[in-house]
Amino acid sequence: MFASFRPIFSLLRGTAFLLAGSGLHGLLLPLRGQEEGFSTTSLGLLGTAWAAGFIAGCWFAPRLVRKVGHVRSFGAFTAAAAIIALLSGLLIDPLFWIVLRAATGFMMAGAFMVIESWLNEKSTNENRGTVFGLYMMVTYAAITAGQLAVGFGDVSTQSLFMVAGILFCFSLIPTAISSAATPQPLAEVSLDLKGLYTTSPVAFAGCILIGMANGAWGTLGPVYGAEIGITTAQIAVMMSLVVVTGAALQLPIGRVSDRTDRRHVVIGASAIPAVIGLAIFMIAPRSATIILVLTAAYGALAYTLYSLVVAHANDHASAEDFVKISGGLLLLYGFGTMVGPMLAAALMERMRPESIFLATAIAHLGLAGYTLYRISQRAAVPEEAKEAFKTMPSERAATPQATLLDPRADIVDTEDGVDPMEAVDVADPSAPQEDTTMS
Repeated sequence: MFASFRPIFSLLRGTAFLLAGSGLHGLLLPLRGQEEGFSTTSLGLLGTAWAAGFIAGCWFAPRLVRKVGHVRSFGAFTAAAAIIALLSGLLIDPLFWIVLRAATGFMMAGAFMVIESWLNEKSTNENRGTVFGLYMMVTYAAITAGQLAVGFGDVSTQSLFMVAGILFCFSLIPTAISSAATPQPLAEVSLDLKGLYTTSPVAFAGCILIGMANGAWGTLGPVYGAEIGITTAQIAVMMSLVVVTGAALQLPIGRVSDRTDRRHVVIGASAIPAVIGLAIFMIAPRSATIILVLTAAYGALAYTLYSLVVAHANDHASAEDFVKISGGLLLLYGFGTMVGPMLAAALMERMRPESIFLATAIAHLGLAGYTLYRISQRAAVPEEAKEAFKTMPSERAATPQATLLDPRADIVDTEDGVDPMEAVDVADPSAPQEDTTMS
């Protein structure tokens, strides 16, 4: 059994280093920028630029992979990410960092797409659920470890930038020496906005609004922590707790949504973080313990919302549309993450640091209100017609390729005799490819 998973473990080790580097670099930049006196708008643009680069990478990176192959592409993506991390420590300038952050988003999208397609290629219908679960565990654990690493260094020096570069370089090694077979050509990303909205208006609007809230927090949460005076180590713990509690509650909240109208759970899971956010905004706590408890409670529900709305969309979609629907919703989430940091930055500059939670509350209340409206317009899906809820990997570290790894993508293959790659537009398989094995 373990022998069959050996190539997957090699790829997951590379994934762990990649995500740890990404988590460390992503938290380090706003902390160092805040210390250097960068404006909140400039720091918000770091998140917007990253999201824009990530979306662009999802669209354009497959073309590079088809031209030069998976191994060379992954090497280029991760080496460029390492160079960018090192340059960020050498050249401290907000405009330069914004440009570099967009490039980082592009490189990360390309690297994730290669790894996800590789894992999908090595998975079978029998073990894909296990592989998908391992991928999610590695994703959350590595991002958390990378963020916590900030607490063990000095953000005012270049050392943590060097560590991030080293982690990106380490991600090259397991993948470069892997004997895993070359995956099929990466799927072209398609976005059918009209079809997505027709399938599920709640999921369509929800992914944008959830992206706004999560993008605002992921980018400016560290700035909020620094401005209210908690330590760097406490900021790292705060950012990690939000992700961890959200991951821990995904399955329990999902199981509740399986037994009722999923939209009612969406309303509750968005209204409660909105109330918590507004409470933080009005009370403006300064005790680190209180802040950690409140932000952990905020993340416990706010970071379950994406999986909930994707599950709701799939309740209304046919099985063969799973890949297209999930991939499209992921890109809509990406569009939301471009807007959220700018909204939060504007509010924080005009009022106070806690205004970041005013921005997230606006998004969450918008989702709760729109979902309540849609309940009056469309009947609930019968319980017997629902898909069982399944957790999703962290949206900040997933591309449309990840949907092919999801066990629900098996339906396209096993029932229709069609490869899941054909659920979206794919390049000509006769295009030149690299050797079928790597060593």
